[in-house]
Amino acid sequence: MLVLRQVGLQLGRLRLGPVHLRLDAGERVAILGPSGAGKSTLLRLIARELPPTQGEVLLDRRPLAQWSAADLARRRAVLPQQHGVAFGLPVELVVALGRVARQQDPAQERIVQEALVQAQADHLRGRRFDTLSGGEQARVQLARVLAQAWDEREGLLLVDEPLAAMDPGLTLSLMQALRHFAEQRGHALVAVLHDLNLAMNHFDRLWMVKDGQLMADCDALPSTLPLLEQLYGTRLRMLQDEWGIAVLPVMAQQTTRSRTEACR
Repeated sequence: MLVLRQVGLQLGRLRLGPVHLRLDAGERVAILGPSGAGKSTLLRLIARELPPTQGEVLLDRRPLAQWSAADLARRRAVLPQQHGVAFGLPVELVVALGRVARQQDPAQERIVQEALVQAQADHLRGRRFDTLSGGEQARVQLARVLAQAWDEREGLLLVDEPLAAMDPGLTLSLMQALRHFAEQRGHALVAVLHDLNLAMNHFDRLWMVKDGQLMADCDALPSTLPLLEQLYGTRLRMLQDEWGIAVLPVMAQQTTRSRTEACR
């Protein structure tokens, strides 16, 4: 459904690419890399928020530049890293903004309410968006994306650090909800992440970006540990049991002992 054909971009000091990638409907891909590597820039290229300086992006075999804004809004939904809204809009209206490309939408009120429930933000109905905490705003924006992609099939969900402001329990719960939502509709899900545990346990593929270059496109398997160490320039430990995979940075022995003694 999505092809990046030798795509490149020069943005200030950052030079991204050239990148050649393919994505099928239903796939889940985590974009990983150190801060400033170009992860969000790559996502913005796919979202058509930035035009490439070379190459082209194809969605459903059509150049992304040829899509109308309304058609693109129905085909793909984007959750950016920043959640700013200009005015003190009610929560329900923020979520309904995901439906603006659908004229005469009789199902809008129902879908907005159901999207809030799935994003575990139903209790925020009636609140002003600008009075919410960062984590609450993130949940409302997630509901907006769900509402936008609600009645599409085999669409494209693009999310940038969607769960960064959440506590661990809520992070896991919302990740499962987002994954289930995408699976039900056959949506491809592409997420910029810093959380390696989310990436390894909830995604099929990893796009590893470093210094503006695609370092690897690989399956999310334990065998990727050496690549992850190279990507972040640090030693990592990987633990696996019937519950899933945990990736941990390796600390120096002296640091570990000092922390242990401090807790006694």
